[in-house]
Amino acid sequence: EVQLVESGGGLVQAGGSLRLSCAVSGFTFDDYAIGWFRQAPGKEREGISCISSSDGRTWYDYSVKGRFTISSDNAKNTVYLQMNSLKPEDTAVYYCARTSWVTTPPTNVYEYDYWGQGTQVTVSS
Repeated sequence: EVQLVESGGGLVQAGGSLRLSCAVSGFTFDDYAIGWFRQAPGKEREGISCISSSDGRTWYDYSVKGRFTISSDNAKNTVYLQMNSLKPEDTAVYYCARTSWVTTPPTNVYEYDYWGQGTQVTVSS
């Protein structure tokens, strides 16, 4: 059974940091890419970062580039999202999901087939 489980969310002040984890199981980690999405109340789910587990390619949305860092630990089948310099507008439920990354970065929700349950990140001003 394919599973993705997020953890690490919480409440933090603006300017602070959090590290999210996405532990995956039920498939061969190196065969896929893992992406991070977020969804704020009343807004669509948006892709913010992705990493290819096989070759380490990464992608970041402009809204988080330079502040967030995605990484993977292939031995632990876990992907991390280090979030620094957090802003109130980063407040959202954060999800990780599985995809295949062939050429262009997979940035849309329809390109992902399995999703985690989400973890809440709240940034206070």
